[in-house]
Amino acid sequence: MTAERIASTTPTATYRLQLQPGFPFSAAEAAVPYLASLGVSHLHLSPVLEAVPGSTHGYDVVDPARVREELGGEDGLRALARTAGAHGLGLVADIVPNHMAMSPRHNHALWEVLREGPKSPYARWFDVDWEAQGGQLLVPVLGGPVGEVLGQLVVDGDVLRYHEHAFPLRDGTADLPLPELLDAQWYRPVWWRLARTELNYRRFFSISELIGVRVEDPEVFEATHGKILQLLREGVLDGLRVDHPDGLADPDGYLARLHEATGGRWTVVEKILADGEHLPAGWPVAGTTGYDALRHVDGVFTDPAGAGELLGQYRRFAAPQTDRGGDWAATVRRAAYKVITHELAAETDRLTRVATRVCAASQDPALRDRAPWALRTALQELLVRLRVYRPYASGDVAAVVTEEAAEEARRAFVVPAEGGAVDVVRELLLTGDGPGRAEFRTRFAQTASALRAKSVEDTAFYRYVPLLSATEVGGDPGDPGVSPGAFHAYCARVQRDWPLTGTVVTTHDTKRSADVRAALAVLTEAPERWADVLAEVTRDGEGAPDAQLAWAAWQTVFGLGPADPERVRGALVKHVREAGLYTSWTEQEPPYEEAVVSFVAAGPCGPPGERVAAFRASLEPHVRANVLGTALVHLTMPGVPDVYQGTEGEYRALVDPDNRRPVSFPPAHPGEKDAVTVAALRLRARRPGVFGDTATYAPLTADGPAAAHCLAFARSGEVVTAVTRLSLRLAAAGGWRDTVLPLPPGRWADVLAPVREFTGHARVDELFDGLPVALLERVGDGGDGGVGGDGS
Repeated sequence: MTAERIASTTPTATYRLQLQPGFPFSAAEAAVPYLASLGVSHLHLSPVLEAVPGSTHGYDVVDPARVREELGGEDGLRALARTAGAHGLGLVADIVPNHMAMSPRHNHALWEVLREGPKSPYARWFDVDWEAQGGQLLVPVLGGPVGEVLGQLVVDGDVLRYHEHAFPLRDGTADLPLPELLDAQWYRPVWWRLARTELNYRRFFSISELIGVRVEDPEVFEATHGKILQLLREGVLDGLRVDHPDGLADPDGYLARLHEATGGRWTVVEKILADGEHLPAGWPVAGTTGYDALRHVDGVFTDPAGAGELLGQYRRFAAPQTDRGGDWAATVRRAAYKVITHELAAETDRLTRVATRVCAASQDPALRDRAPWALRTALQELLVRLRVYRPYASGDVAAVVTEEAAEEARRAFVVPAEGGAVDVVRELLLTGDGPGRAEFRTRFAQTASALRAKSVEDTAFYRYVPLLSATEVGGDPGDPGVSPGAFHAYCARVQRDWPLTGTVVTTHDTKRSADVRAALAVLTEAPERWADVLAEVTRDGEGAPDAQLAWAAWQTVFGLGPADPERVRGALVKHVREAGLYTSWTEQEPPYEEAVVSFVAAGPCGPPGERVAAFRASLEPHVRANVLGTALVHLTMPGVPDVYQGTEGEYRALVDPDNRRPVSFPPAHPGEKDAVTVAALRLRARRPGVFGDTATYAPLTADGPAAAHCLAFARSGEVVTAVTRLSLRLAAAGGWRDTVLPLPPGRWADVLAPVREFTGHARVDELFDGLPVALLERVGDGGDGGVGGDGS
């Protein structure tokens, strides 16, 4: 593929569509004229390959060689591509290399593995430890111990059935008595609760319904990527989003192979970067999917001092234990211990077995005589101390598994000499060659990424809740604010290093949409007023099953605004199960959950909730400033912005499945956010060079008493973005007064209000007359001064 062809298919902005049986390719095709009118260059499709029937997300792929029939099949996808192309749009698709659905009756490759065992040609596809569990692949689907449900297992010809599940029978075993028949298979159906400790296949995090795929094997790569690569070659697709690369055995190698196979097409990876972490420089990708951008955009609209005050109010209101929601770092550490010893026990077992085997076979006496329990303890203590998702072969492993972490880990051993197991584990990670050590490093990295995701995103985010807008993928709830200087430094680095990276503020995985988070951020400007409102609505002291949940529930309805109580109820029941303090997904406590539902109905969604709604209404101008500011900054900062479906207008959503509800194309009642979005996207489309890989980024600094409240930057000297930040604090301090924004040389037209022009030092109160944001385009070399300009 020529460089010109690749450049022509590189997105300037994408629009994410959540495909599902209720919104197939034909529905997307019908929406194309409207979506093209927005100014995006590409539609960003959720996974398009064959998935479990009825799947509403498509990440549970069962056949990577076919386009999903429920969406319209390959013909439907090609028709969408043709219609999109006729309107000037390309397609980008989400791919899932890490895992497939653990659904044998729909997954032919897995069916053959269950039938033929490790000798099956498909056995190399799946990450199975055949040396464990007597050489049988555990299938955790039974509702109870096998002895209690044996009568529900039915032999039907050459198939074993259990309710909706079906499994192949090994040749020659169909006539055996049932207990012997089960022993004779290459798999063993077991009670679903055994998955936590006994599972012998890699899964996606702790989801046993998704089995890990070995795409590091070149043959598996070819088999699982053939259809996607064909669609790229034939121009149906222009680019890719790679889901969860941290689960792969070798992300470096995989991305290099993918880059070569695609001819260098635009590709972004769903890599979650910890605060201060950078994407590996050698990865041949355009960048991340954009959660690092989300963190910086959200943070610059958050008042750091107010966030600290809000934390104090939260601690007084909820009195959380330090490591159960009171302190961020302590909460993460305790959650990590819980996850690694409970939800990821099977993964820790497998890692320990590998470490034990490597030590026993080593020619180095220093690695010998290490008890499995000591190695397990060392592994756990090191893993819970990692501050990033995982190490990479191309990176500095010692900077991830640090000596500081090792020193802390040694203290977990009562007998200091036994703490030497920590040094053994660290040495295995840092030095030496051979297949055993390579496997150990791979398993360690994969376990680390699952642990970080489960302990931080899926546990600690639901326990530490002083500011819900900060508990977002890629966020740092312990330090939620981002200064304008830090924001500008981030943007300059992105433009320099990853100018075509993806950026997002709302996705199918965000726990709250950008507009909900924008509202919540206002609370950092009014922590005492928020505490007063809570004191008023909780005066009777009844109803809430626990104070942490109450705080989160009241913030939820503040951020969401008026909504169907069922949406709030569903999100908060999920909240308490994820938190795992009093109930969980696998150990549910019905009395507690019933108390949660009753509290939500009577409190946040009942008459007291009206007081919170009134408080939000009183802050509406400041919510508006954050909503519009977030949108405009996202659409004009360095990178390729991805607009999640429906978010071109005001979009208030909670955690999935709430954020995957159908949206209308076009929207029934477009508002000012729609206008800002369309103006920014059309400007990007009209002047791609101003925002692309050869563009520039320059901070602009306002002058005057309210300068800190104006965030502004110039793109390539041709476009200026200016937004209001911390507008409630601004109002309390007396407004803009004589604050001015020195513009770069030239005459500047207001894209949002084309009759207005500015030059020189623009008065900020006039710049933001009508809207709390401004988007300016250079239209001339200067002149006699326009509205708000002094002509200098």
